[in-house]
Order: sequence, then C-alpha cells, then structure tokens
Amino acid sequence: MRPADSAAPAEGLLARVALRFTALAERWFPDAFIFAAVAVVAVAAAALANGTPVADVARSFGDGFWSLIPFTMQMAFVAIGGYVVATSPPAARLIRALARLPRNGSGAVGLVAAVSMGAALLNWGLSLILGGLLVRALAGRDDLRMDYRAAGAAAYLGLGAVWALGLSSSAAQLQANAASLPKSLLPITGVIPFSQTIFLWQSLLIAAILIAVSITLCIWSAPTGANAVTAADLGIAPARQAPPPSDVPRHPGEWLEHSPLITLALVALGLGWFVLELSSKDPVSALSNLNTYNLFFLMLGLLLHWRPRSFLDAVGRAVPATTGVLIQFPLYGAIAALMTVKGAADLAIADRIAHLFVGLTTEHSFPLFMGIYSAVLGFFVPSGGGKWLLEAPYVMEAANQLKVHLGWAVQIYNACEALPNLINPFWMLPLLGVLGLKARDIVGFTFLQFVVHMPLVLFLLWALAGTLDYVPPILP
Repeated sequence: MRPADSAAPAEGLLARVALRFTALAERWFPDAFIFAAVAVVAVAAAALANGTPVADVARSFGDGFWSLIPFTMQMAFVAIGGYVVATSPPAARLIRALARLPRNGSGAVGLVAAVSMGAALLNWGLSLILGGLLVRALAGRDDLRMDYRAAGAAAYLGLGAVWALGLSSSAAQLQANAASLPKSLLPITGVIPFSQTIFLWQSLLIAAILIAVSITLCIWSAPTGANAVTAADLGIAPARQAPPPSDVPRHPGEWLEHSPLITLALVALGLGWFVLELSSKDPVSALSNLNTYNLFFLMLGLLLHWRPRSFLDAVGRAVPATTGVLIQFPLYGAIAALMTVKGAADLAIADRIAHLFVGLTTEHSFPLFMGIYSAVLGFFVPSGGGKWLLEAPYVMEAANQLKVHLGWAVQIYNACEALPNLINPFWMLPLLGVLGLKARDIVGFTFLQFVVHMPLVLFLLWALAGTLDYVPPILP
C-alpha cells in the first residue's frame, strides 16, 4: 500500500503543480486518436473555407489516408524491434549486471536516466522497456533505498529528452527516405540525409548537453533516505515476473520452433544483406533507411532470443504497443494531403500558414517561434512522425522563404517535439505498465525536467542556427 498521507514525504512546489496538472489531464483529455480525428475534421473544414471544392477535399482525404502505409508499418516495427531486443535473455543478464552498480538511491536514478537516454538514441521502443526493466531490477535490491517514482521518471527521459535526436527520429527518417514522403511534401523539403539532421555536430552537441543536464537533475531531485518512496512502500513487487518459458516441443511440427537452426539461417541471410548494403553505401545513408534499421533490430532480436518460439512470443507481447501508430498514422496522412490541396487563389492551407510564419518571424527568430509552436502542438498531437506530416508542409515552406537550413528546421522540430512528452501521459503508458505506476506518480519529476529543458533547448536552437547556411531542397 502507498504510505498514509501524514507519513508521505512533502512534495516540492513544482511537483505539486505537475501532479495537479496531470490529474486534470487524465480526467479531461481524451485518447490521442480523438485529437487526430478532430484535426482531420478541422483541416477539412479549413480547406472548404479556403475555397477548395467539396469533391477535391473528399478525394484528398481518401488519397492521403493510405499514403503513409509503408511509413506506418516501418514505425510499428521500430517499436516491435526495440521491445524484442529489450526482453531477450542477454538483455536480462545485462540489466541484472547494471543493477548491481549503484551504491545509493540517487546514483541508481542517475544510472537509469543514462541508460534510458542512451538507448533512446538507438531506438525509442528499446529505451522504454529497457529503462523500465532496469528500474524493477534495482527495486529488487535489499541494500538499496531508491525512490521508485524518481527512477520511473528517469526511465522515461529517453522519450522526453533525446529520442527524436537519435536514429529512430520519425521526422529525420521520413525526410531521409523519398519513398516514405507524401508526394505533396517532397517538392517542399526534398530529401534530407542524416548528415544534415541528426548527425550535424550542432545536433549532437544539443543531445550531449541534454543528457548531462538531465542526469544531473535526476540525481539532485531524487528523494533520499526516509524521504524516498520505494516500490515496497507503494505496494509494488520489487521484481517483475518474467514471461513463462515456452513449452518443450511435444510434436514434430514444433521442433523447428525451438531449434536455433532456423534462427542462424535467417540471421546469416540478414548479415549477408547488411554486408552488401554497407559495401554499396556510406554508413550514414545505410542507417537512414528505415527498412535497413528495422531489419537490423529484428535480426538482432531473433539472434538474442535464439529460438524462434521465444522470438515470436516477444513479438506477440510487443504488438499491442503499436496500436496508436497503426490507427492514427492514416489520419495524419489524410491531414497532410488536405493541408496541401489547392483552394482559392491557387493557395493551399499550408501556403497560407507558411505566409503567416514568414510574416511573424525572421531568419533569426524562426527557431524560437517554430520551437514553441511545435512543443505546444505536440501536447495535443503526441506523435513525432504524424505531427511532422501536419507541420512540415508550412513550416518547411516558411524555412525555404526565410532561407533557414532545412536540416536544422527538422532538428528544431525534433528537439522541441520531445518536450511535451515530459508532461503528456500518452507515451508513458508502455513504461507505466512495466512499472505498475500511474502517470501522476512520475510526472512531478518529469515536469521539473520540462521546466529546465524548455528554455535550454530554445536557447541552443537559436544560438546554433547561425552556424548553418541555407541549402535549397534536394530532389531525388
């Protein structure tokens, strides 16, 4: 049971405000699907008001609805691949080894933050599950008094701080692959390789600063001693029960499911393909292909699970986490099409908003204006790839007109897109399921991170923008 109110540690001002905010959000905010559906209706109405014929609006909705099927499946596999790798037996051994390292509770919270953010640079799905399982392992140590809530918040920092600056960034992956971009968006942005987005030294510097600041905040803000609320205090079992092992094969048809021979054959084929891919392209180009990225994580997960049956069981447990992606991304594709369909004066909604951006900003103020706008919109549309398709048509057109480096515009979006995750419960759900917590338990700590991150990120985006020159869209 949770400690009685009279015995509970007093929360600081920021934590109290955040807890009240999250309680209101949980009570009044509908599912993210409702936000996406309302956005479709609103954009369709705006297109009609813009003078677009009804038939063109309906046609754009239907054409756009299925325009992102390849990208939708790719992002679903990002989540599946990360989950499969994080729940493999070797990952479990790594987690147990890491859990033995900290000497005190605050150090344990700092370790969780470092692991979560490091993993998020590779795969956001891996970050959530790996961070959550590490917290459970640390909570099982009898010699360590760790605030379970603070550790849970630290495990979420991968999604709240740096995931969009890493390899699984939806916007960067989308922009690097011409086949994944909607046809209406490609002429505006062109193809932007990773070398001009997440691998810019300016972007790497922001990621390094955010990691250092976040870990420091975790350590300093974690309650210690009698003030720490442990998993036991919350009535949560300290060790998460592992999934039951697969049955021993009883019939000839099940033998191959439990044999590593199939695993080795498939991994060998995948390895051969990787060698050919890397020999024909530079590593940055290879990594920026979502199909290559996802195949790597799936083959790695298959190898780490060793037996196909174990791998398939892990995939089955991962699929529910992709529900939001599968059902919402078609709506975002429809929004992108509706934003770019022409209306009166041969102008689309995206054109009119782009003109507004240009009128309100300059080359120097664009990073601040776009960053704040993306962060606010991200609270209502908590999907990195989907929201980028909503924003990109007009913010990238504005970037072209203001002569802002297009890759940096993507990184402005990426750095600020993660900020609302710190106070929006949507992406917390997979982690909270692992930890057995509610959003209100951790958001007091993530809100503190948000208060520090927001001005820091905006300052860095503004200060570093001047080090980059504009390059026109590069069409394939």
